[in-house]
Amino acid sequence: MKLEDIKKSFAKDLSAANDAKALEEIRVKYLGRKDGGLTKILRSLKDLSAAQKKKVGPAANALRDNIEKELKRKLGQLLNINNQLQEGFDVTLPGKKIGVGHLHILTQMENEIRDIFSRLNFSAVEGPEVETEHYNFDALNIPPDHPARDMWDTFWVQSTRRTKTEDVEGKLLRTHTSPVQIRFMESHQPPFQIIVPGRVFRYEATDASHEINFHQVEGLMVGPNVTLANFKYIIETFFKQLFGPEIGIRFRPSYFPFVEPGLEVDIKLSSDQTKLMASRKSEWLEVMGAGMVHPNVFKSVGYDPKKVQGFAFGLGVERLAMIKYKIDDIRLFHSGDLRFINQF
Repeated sequence: MKLEDIKKSFAKDLSAANDAKALEEIRVKYLGRKDGGLTKILRSLKDLSAAQKKKVGPAANALRDNIEKELKRKLGQLLNINNQLQEGFDVTLPGKKIGVGHLHILTQMENEIRDIFSRLNFSAVEGPEVETEHYNFDALNIPPDHPARDMWDTFWVQSTRRTKTEDVEGKLLRTHTSPVQIRFMESHQPPFQIIVPGRVFRYEATDASHEINFHQVEGLMVGPNVTLANFKYIIETFFKQLFGPEIGIRFRPSYFPFVEPGLEVDIKLSSDQTKLMASRKSEWLEVMGAGMVHPNVFKSVGYDPKKVQGFAFGLGVERLAMIKYKIDDIRLFHSGDLRFINQF
């Protein structure tokens, strides 16, 4: 290889080098003691004539000095770049853990509720979020002219109307998960015990304790000898497993069209929880509506209310999460604020 060829080849290799290892490989390639390209030329000087030695020798030595100089310059350049990248960074520190996603607090809460009821031998079933007027109201003993319909502020998707050929039934975003209980009873025979978790929708103003989109878990237990005593045992067991054995629980009479008798379940808040609920004037908070299934509901699904009976209940997932984790605003659940979500 001629000196000019070595010079051009070295310049090309040096330009492509991007670390100290590559520079060392270049040094060995041209200046290595055994097989370096320039080293071979310097060793061959003894075989040249005096005139050739005077011409080739100085040029070869100058090229060797230039190669060493350029290798040193490039190494310094690379080290300077690395120092700039590492400025203000302690290379001895362990690497930062890559953040990963996790289940939303409402999903965690629903899973915990599912687990507790599963241990009580309840099965979870689901149904559509867009419902017909029949399943959301009529089959639950709430006919079109019933004043109880005012208890639910409804998002209507399609209103009930009469055409020349047929009556078109109204459709809506379900206001509770009770319609799934009707659908289940139409295709199953007692005895059974189920829970129905899912989203529901109410057309109402939002504030710290109200949202238009929230989550419910409803329950239903039907059999030939199901009583309120069974309900009391199930519900007390559930709340004690969710909040602890010291939780206070009380039952009050109430009204819901699809149960008779109807009742509400309250739990006793701690002093901190009572203060957190700014609008609360009592340490007791209603967390569940329930009662014995109304005979008319059984008739609508083809059951004989003289042969079977059962209880139903409904609870809000957000409300239980707010109590358990001392959250003061329901709107935080759907805010998307990572400062809130990453706490759970």
